[in-house]
Amino acid sequence: MKYNYVGETGLMVSELCLGTMTFGGQNAGVWENIGKLQQAEVNGLIKGAIEAGINFIDTANIYSFGQSEQLLGQALLDLAIPRDQVVIATKVLGRMDAHPNSAGLSRYHIFHSVDASLKRLQTDYIDILYVHGVDPKIAIEQIVHTLHDLVCTGKVRYIAICNWSAWMVATAQEIAKRHGWHHFIGLQYYYSAVSRDIEHEIVPMAQHYKLGIFPWSPLAGGFLTGKFTREQSAVGARRDTFDFPPIDKAKAFDLIDVLQGIAQIHEATVAQIALAWVRHQPGVTSTIIGAKTTAQLQDNIASTQIQLTSEELSKIDAVSPLPLLYPGWMVKRQSEYRG
Repeated sequence: MKYNYVGETGLMVSELCLGTMTFGGQNAGVWENIGKLQQAEVNGLIKGAIEAGINFIDTANIYSFGQSEQLLGQALLDLAIPRDQVVIATKVLGRMDAHPNSAGLSRYHIFHSVDASLKRLQTDYIDILYVHGVDPKIAIEQIVHTLHDLVCTGKVRYIAICNWSAWMVATAQEIAKRHGWHHFIGLQYYYSAVSRDIEHEIVPMAQHYKLGIFPWSPLAGGFLTGKFTREQSAVGARRDTFDFPPIDKAKAFDLIDVLQGIAQIHEATVAQIALAWVRHQPGVTSTIIGAKTTAQLQDNIASTQIQLTSEELSKIDAVSPLPLLYPGWMVKRQSEYRG
C-alpha cells in the first residue's frame, strides 16, 4: 500500500480509502439496497483493511441515518485501533429526521451534525469533514466561515467538499484566502472509466488549488465488476434495485470488453483493472472502495499491485472518450498557436 499527501497539508492517506456505505442498512430505506452489514461483519472488513495498510476510512452521517458511523466507531474500539493511526472522514448536509433544521449547510445544522457524528463515532475529533453537496439557501461565504470556525474548535481537523460545481469550489477557496480562513483540502467526486465528467472542469480546478481528489464509485455502482454483460446482469447486484449512479450502459459494455482483455493479460479481474485505471489518473489521491465481504475487499486491495502500461491506458481511453464541451474545444483550438 502506498501513501499520498493530501494537497499541501502534509497529511498522508493510503491510495485506497475504505468506504462504509454498506454498513448498517437495517430499516433505512434506500440504504438497504446498498448494504446491511452488522457489527461482526464490519469488524472483519475494518480489520482486513487496516492489516492491508489502509489508513483512510470514509463514512457519512446520512449513510443508513447514522448506523454507518455507529458501526465504524464501535469497530475501531472493538479492534483497539489507535485513533491517531486512522484518518476518519464523514459528511454533513443530508436530512437526518423530520425537524426543519436537520438538513443543509446552515451554521445551526453543521454544528449540531458534527456533535452528533462525534457521539456516534465515539471520538473527540473528525479528521476530514465534507460538505456533502450544495445548499442553495446559504451563501458560500457563510458556509466557509462556519467551517472555519468549526475547525478552530478542534472538533474537525480539515474540511473538504463533495458534488459542487468547479466555480463554487473556486469561489470558496478565494473567499477563504481573502479572509485567512481554513480552506478546502480535497474533493470527493464520482469518477470511473465510464464516467469521466470531472475531467472537464473539476480536475483542472483541483490541480490549480492543489486539492486532493478522492473518487467515489470507481466501479460505477458495481457495473464495472465484470459481472454485467450484454447477455445478462449480475444476480443479486444492487443495481437490480438501485440503478445508480447513472451511466451510458452501451458505452460501459464496450469498455468492459476492453477491460476483460487487459485483465487476462494481468491475470486479474475486471474490477481490479477498473480500479487501477482510476488510480493512474492525474490528481487522484485516494480511491474510495466499498465491499460487502472480505473477499471483495481483498480483491479490490489487490488492484494496487497492477501497473497499467501506456498502451493499455490508451486502449481504455479509446473506448471511453470524453468529448470536449464548449468552451473546451474552442480553448484547445485557439491554443494551438502556442504549439
